[in-house]
Amino acid sequence: MVKGILGKKVGMTDAYGADGAVVPVTLIQAGPCVVTQRKTAASDGYEAAQVGLIEFVKPSRLSKPERGVFEKHDLPPCRLLREFRLQPGDGDVKIGDRVLVDVFQERDYVDVVAVSKGRGFAGFVKRHHFGGGAATHGSMFHRAPGSIGASAFPSRVLKGMRAAGHMGAARVTVRNLRVVTVDAESNLLAVKGAVPGPNGGYVWIRAALQPPRQRRGHAGSTTVDPLKASKKRTGKK
Repeated sequence: MVKGILGKKVGMTDAYGADGAVVPVTLIQAGPCVVTQRKTAASDGYEAAQVGLIEFVKPSRLSKPERGVFEKHDLPPCRLLREFRLQPGDGDVKIGDRVLVDVFQERDYVDVVAVSKGRGFAGFVKRHHFGGGAATHGSMFHRAPGSIGASAFPSRVLKGMRAAGHMGAARVTVRNLRVVTVDAESNLLAVKGAVPGPNGGYVWIRAALQPPRQRRGHAGSTTVDPLKASKKRTGKK
């Protein structure tokens, strides 16, 4: 079974937990998807499955080779295709298998990948969160970048200098978002927190690569007083 799915961001809303606490969630129209290609260690060097999002696509929007692949395996045309790595315990995955939102359960941790909103040409204050100068009268240094290069050596601007430039429209991965609810009938997935990109933008969701571990004071485990714990280890009262 492929532990990943494609979808579209619907928007943000609020959900209420069992204790009445308000939880900000992002709704994602996840799937339905279909496996369009299978890669194996024998032929490709690794185990993976290519998954396509099933949606209405005009035939003219696809190239002739793409249409030929879909027709060969009797698959619906898909414009968005992404590849998910397979683990040893994922079972036998074949071309044509459906991938639905129920691959995830509540309280699972997922990584969400999307393209962030484009902000155009932005200054260094907005782009890199520089403080700038004083806003008082007579300062004459408010939102200017200041000195950016060295003097005698190396007498040039070093690569990677943080400055004004194009902001956004880049691939962003948000890790370890917790699944709040799964609606299999409506193909809706609600994850806690924010997801990159605009409403209606494509997102791809995969099982968290490094989910939070059950450690002290984290991921729902009980909090331990470090002072009492140190005394217990040393045998002091």
